[in-house]
Amino acid sequence: MPDAMIFDAVRTPRGKGKPGTGALYETKPIELVVGLLEGLRTRLALDPGRVDDLILGISSAVGDQGSCLPRIAALCAPGGWIQVPGMALQRFCGAGLEAVNLAAEKVRSGWHDLIAAGGVESMSRLGLGASGGAWIYDPATSLKIAYVPQGYSADMIAALHGFDRETLDAFALRSQQLAAAARGAGHFKRSLIPVLDGNGLTVLDHDEYIREETTAASLASLKPAFGGASAGAHAVVARQRYPQLDRIAAVHTAGSSSGIVDGASLVLVGSEKIGKELNLRPRARILGTGLVTVEATLMLTGPVPATQKALAKAGLRADQIDLFEVNEAFAAVPLHFAKTLGVPMDKINVNGGSIAMGHPIGATGAIILGTLLDELERRQLRYGVATLCVAGGMGVASVIERL
Repeated sequence: MPDAMIFDAVRTPRGKGKPGTGALYETKPIELVVGLLEGLRTRLALDPGRVDDLILGISSAVGDQGSCLPRIAALCAPGGWIQVPGMALQRFCGAGLEAVNLAAEKVRSGWHDLIAAGGVESMSRLGLGASGGAWIYDPATSLKIAYVPQGYSADMIAALHGFDRETLDAFALRSQQLAAAARGAGHFKRSLIPVLDGNGLTVLDHDEYIREETTAASLASLKPAFGGASAGAHAVVARQRYPQLDRIAAVHTAGSSSGIVDGASLVLVGSEKIGKELNLRPRARILGTGLVTVEATLMLTGPVPATQKALAKAGLRADQIDLFEVNEAFAAVPLHFAKTLGVPMDKINVNGGSIAMGHPIGATGAIILGTLLDELERRQLRYGVATLCVAGGMGVASVIERL
């Protein structure tokens, strides 16, 4: 069975996901993808005719992101991408990493040789929940499955594991400080492909969402984001599943939750054989993947069992992993991960995460995988894990080995 190699990982900068004010609002999601396809082709001298498929995670596959955006992007991109099929993949927040994992599985099967995979999400143009669905919008379904909003679920995890407001704010401040320092030191430059307009002028060449001015005091001044009048109904549902939660404090704020942003990502995955044929140097090997379900009301604990499953497939233990990228959907998620698996915090999100830089839902998984690989190379370390919690009570993870 051939190994699945990572030959390169690229992404756009993340722009603020605000209609009319974010830098990428005027850039259509298909243009974000086309720019990455061209960037990948030129930096690798890649013949797109040898690429078997283009798989993109898209959480809201409607409107500007509807139909089969990856195939339409391949038709629009210059340099021969027209020869490449395309597939859109929906697995909520895990879609971008699942696209890469699916590419790796196709390569390991031996039936495909080279696949570009990643994701895209233009949250300024299509807000959260734009694709609808019974999970959120059908009260009968929501009641049947004991649905609560993700932010309320994050507050539940905080209550269950003893993470108070100060702990969450401290983690959020760490994310902002690490991300600002990493951007200033140029740690993100290898993967970044600037977004250009039709005249070739730069629209955005850096992660726009990072707030360098953040302080402990400014975080402490923010109001809880997930309390309010509706919290009473959510509390009833939550206590039916978790009767030990006699009180669920509203502790997450906008400052300790992931930012709403626009962005896209691509990872080129293939066999060692095709790499030699096309003179592509492998940067890493995908050793194992994990996909799990967890209790759907609590919802956000999936990174722990997903990582355990991926590590088992790779034949590794958590203490053998040098760096972890745990998506910061909410501060409680990586804190729960660290506490449950006993992972020291100095191995987790060492360049900050989605609290500081934002979470373009369909793209984030491939983004953090590329960030992980870049940092393994920079530090000359060997093993890394990228993992995300996923709405609906799922988790996804990948284990890579730097080459």
